[in-house]
Amino acid sequence: MTVTTDVGGPRERSPGAGPILELKGVSKRFGAVQALHEVDFDVTPGEVTALVGDNGAGKSVTIKCIAGIYPIDSGEILWQGRPVEIHGPKDSAALGIEIVYQDLALADNLDVVQNMYLGREEITPFHALDETKMERRCKETLSSLSVTTIRSVRQTVAGLSGGQRQSIAVAKAVMWNSRLVILDEPTAALGVAQTRQVLDLVRRLADQGLAVMLVSHNLHDIFEVADRITVLRLGQDVARFNTKETNQREVVEAITAGKLSTVPGAEEAHVR
Repeated sequence: MTVTTDVGGPRERSPGAGPILELKGVSKRFGAVQALHEVDFDVTPGEVTALVGDNGAGKSVTIKCIAGIYPIDSGEILWQGRPVEIHGPKDSAALGIEIVYQDLALADNLDVVQNMYLGREEITPFHALDETKMERRCKETLSSLSVTTIRSVRQTVAGLSGGQRQSIAVAKAVMWNSRLVILDEPTAALGVAQTRQVLDLVRRLADQGLAVMLVSHNLHDIFEVADRITVLRLGQDVARFNTKETNQREVVEAITAGKLSTVPGAEEAHVR
C-alpha cells in the first residue's frame, strides 16, 4: 500500500465529515468485457450508502476492487482523502474495510466464538488459546450491536437461523477496528422476521458511526435503511439519490433506463 492509516480511534462522525472511501474514475476490464467504466462512488461515516443495479451492472466487481481481489485498471481509490493502492484483502483489512459476502464465510462445525476469531485467535503467554478473553469480547461485540437472539456464543453455527448467522458475520466484521463494513445481499433468502433483524442491525452500524455500503437487489430493504443510493448500469454510475428525496419508481427507472433526464430529483451523475 502507498499510505498507512490509523484504523484505531473513535468512530463517531464529526459534523461535515467527508467520505472515508472514494472511487474516482475507476475502470476495470476483463479481456473484451468492460466491467467498470470510470465509476465514481463514495461512502461516508455514519451513513448507509446503497449500491444498486441489475445483474451484470458491476456491483460485485466494485466490491472486489475495493477488497483488492481485482486490481483496478485506471482511476484511483482514496481512503480518508488520500490515494491508496489495495493489492489484496490484507491491505483492505489494514485500512479498516471488512466485507460480509453473501455466503457469509462461516464454518458450520465451529461455534460462534471460533467463527468470530477464525484465523485471529488470542493466545495466552503459555501459547494456549485464550478462550476466556475471546468469549468475553464476542459477548461484548454482540451486546454493543444489540444482538439478543444468540442463546450462547458456544453453540455451533450450524444450529443458527439465517438471521442469526448474518448477525454473527456482521459482528465478526465490526470486531476488528473496522471503519467501513460492506454487506453483499445481506437479506437474500431470509424470512420476514429475520430480514427485519438484519436491517435493524445495519442501521445500528451506521448509528454507531461506521460507514456502511449495502449492495442489494431489494429496493424495499434499501429504502428502509439507506441514506443515499448510487445506481450502476452496464458498469457505469448513472444516478445518485438521497433516499428521502426519491422513490422506488425513480430508482427503477435509473436502473433499467439510465436516463437522468427522466428521473426527477436525481443528482447529476456521469453518464458517459
